[in-house]
Amino acid sequence: MVASAGKTDNGGDATRKSSRAKWRNYAVTAVGLAVVCGAAVVVGQFSRANEATAIEPPSGALGKTDDTKLDLPVKPTIPVTLTVYEDPRSPDSRAFAQQYADTFSHLLASGQVQINYRLVTQSDRQYGGTGAREAAAAAACAQDQGRFSPFMEQLWQHQPAPTTDGLKDRKLLKEIAKKAKKIEHDTFDLCLDRGSRQGWVKKAQEDYAASGLGPVPVVQVNGRTLPDPKTQLTPKKLTALVTKEARQVAAAAPATPSPTPTP
Repeated sequence: MVASAGKTDNGGDATRKSSRAKWRNYAVTAVGLAVVCGAAVVVGQFSRANEATAIEPPSGALGKTDDTKLDLPVKPTIPVTLTVYEDPRSPDSRAFAQQYADTFSHLLASGQVQINYRLVTQSDRQYGGTGAREAAAAAACAQDQGRFSPFMEQLWQHQPAPTTDGLKDRKLLKEIAKKAKKIEHDTFDLCLDRGSRQGWVKKAQEDYAASGLGPVPVVQVNGRTLPDPKTQLTPKKLTALVTKEARQVAAAAPATPSPTPTP
């Protein structure tokens, strides 16, 4: 009986030692996981910060280098390029966009013009806040899916008063994207929430500020700045200017040689 009791005690000691060893392993593993998870959080935060500052042009943006790909083209054709500077938070930009929407559609359909949009954020400095920057980044995310124009059309229709800085609300921007339709929302939301186009928007604003072009909207025809759209330009005048420019470009183009007939 004594021998039997001794065996039982030894078994209990072995069990307790095994349990303590397992707990030590669990503790080490838990600490290791905590370190790994903590490192992952830091890396994730660092990556998101880099995305918000890196100049990463949206799909289809035009320019000589990534740092200067600031134009968002709509139906690129030749011989005339209209460059339009707009601020998503600016009531003047909204009024211009809505007034000239039909004119732009007509010009694009004519095959004589491409329109390059430059999104700027001057209104954030004027009113304070970040609404223009957030909205411009959202428009660039829509451009990645070829839905820039529908997104901007909906943005103009639902633009909050600039003094409220309502466009800084990403929930509102996501609702605008839904109204624009045919936007894959998970991809759009990820682009917006990560700040993937924030660096590009910042560069666009810096380029605009350095240009000295004055308040938006600004319209250029083949790089030549037109008179103030608010006071000196009309849809009819713009159409006439584009038509004249197209004729001049066509007249200046070298004649295409006729193919030599085959004997």
